[in-house]
Amino acid sequence: MIAGRYLRSRRRDSFISIIAGFSFAGIMLGVATLVIVMAVMNGFRTELLSKILGINGHMLVQPIDQPLTDYDAVASRLQGVSGVVAAIPFVEGQALVAGPAGNLGALVRGLYESDLKRLPLVAGNIRQGSLEGFDTDGGIAIGTRMAQQLGLQVGDSITIISPRGAVTPMGVTPRTKAYPVSAIFEIGMSEYDGTIAFMPLPEAQGFFRMDGKATGVEVYTDDPDKVGTYRSAVEEGAGRPAFVSDWRQRNMTFFSALEVERNVMFLILTLIVLVAALNIISGLTMLVKDKGRDIAILRTMGATRGAVMRVFVITGASIGVVGTLAGFLLGLVVCLNIESIRQFISWLTSTQLFDPTLYFLSRLPAEMDQGETIMVLVMALVLSLLATIYPAWRAARLDPVEALRYE
Repeated sequence: MIAGRYLRSRRRDSFISIIAGFSFAGIMLGVATLVIVMAVMNGFRTELLSKILGINGHMLVQPIDQPLTDYDAVASRLQGVSGVVAAIPFVEGQALVAGPAGNLGALVRGLYESDLKRLPLVAGNIRQGSLEGFDTDGGIAIGTRMAQQLGLQVGDSITIISPRGAVTPMGVTPRTKAYPVSAIFEIGMSEYDGTIAFMPLPEAQGFFRMDGKATGVEVYTDDPDKVGTYRSAVEEGAGRPAFVSDWRQRNMTFFSALEVERNVMFLILTLIVLVAALNIISGLTMLVKDKGRDIAILRTMGATRGAVMRVFVITGASIGVVGTLAGFLLGLVVCLNIESIRQFISWLTSTQLFDPTLYFLSRLPAEMDQGETIMVLVMALVLSLLATIYPAWRAARLDPVEALRYE
C-alpha cells in the first residue's frame, strides 16, 4: 500500500513520478526490442536454413578417383541407409542464360522429374506451368526473379550458353541451345529464384558433355542437425570411394557470421535494459531523500529496517515487473505482425524496407524462441530488482532522529 502511494503522482512529487515513468518506458522498450530483434534473427536463420536445405542436400556425395557413372546404383544404396529420406543424383554446371530482356549467369541443375517433385520448395511453389512430363518435354524450370529479369513466361524460349563447347581448329566454340520454359517457381529466396534453373537429367548430361555421368548425389536425412551421426553410414552405403560433405561444412562461414551477429546484438541491446535499471536507482534515491520524514515516522511507529527496505524494494521492483510484462506484450504483438508492419512502413515511406536482393528472403521472418524469451524476461526482472537494493538499503539505514532534525 505504501509503495503504491509513493508511485502515484502528486503535484509535489511529480518530478519523481516522471523519472519512474521514464524508467518504466526504458525497461518496456528495452525488453520489447530484445524480444523483437532476437525473434527476427531466429526467424532469419530458420528461413535461410530451410531454403538452403530445401534445395541443397543435407550431405553431398561426390566421386574421388573415378567419374560417377553408377549414380543410379549409388543413389539406390544410399536410399536404404537408416535415417536417409532421399538420395538424388544430379548434374550441375554454370552457364549464361538469355531471354528477350537480357542475360545473366545461372546455375543449371539436371534432375529426374521424380526427384524434382520430391523437393517441396520447388514442386510446392510452382507459380506458372507444371512439372508434369518434365523428363520428356525437354523444357526447363526457372525462378520468378530470373523470369522477370529475362522477360520470360511459360512457353517462351530461354537460351542457355555453356563455355564447355566443341573443340574446333579456331578454338573452343561455346555450346548454345534454346529450351522452352515449362515451369516457373518461387522459393522465396532471391538468390535461388534468380540464379537456379532445373532441366531433365539426361538433357543436362548431353548439354554439359557428361554423357553417362553425374556430378554427385545429394542425400536428405530425417534430421539435418544429426548429419554428423549419419556420415559414416552414408560413406559405407555409397559402396565406392567418395567424398562426403555436409551442409554445415559448406555453409560454415555464413551461419557462423549469423551466430556472432546474433550474440553481439543481444549484448548491445541488453545495455538498454541496464540504462533503464540505472534510472530506477536514480529515481529511488531521490524518493528516499524526499521521503525522509515519512521514513522517520514509520520507524517511530514501530516499522523495522526490513519493513522500510521492503517498501522501497517493492516500489522499484514494481516498475521493473510492469515494464517487463508490458515490453513482452509489445514485443509479442510486433512479432506476430512483423510482415504487416514492414509493408505499412514501406508504403508510408515509399521505400523498400527489406530488400530481398540484400537480405536473400522475400519476407521478414520472426520466430520467438521460448527459452530465449524467458531468459530476456528473467534478465530484465533481475536487473530491476538489483537496482532497488542500494536505495532501499539507504532508506533502511536512515536514522529517524537525523531525518526529523533535517526536516
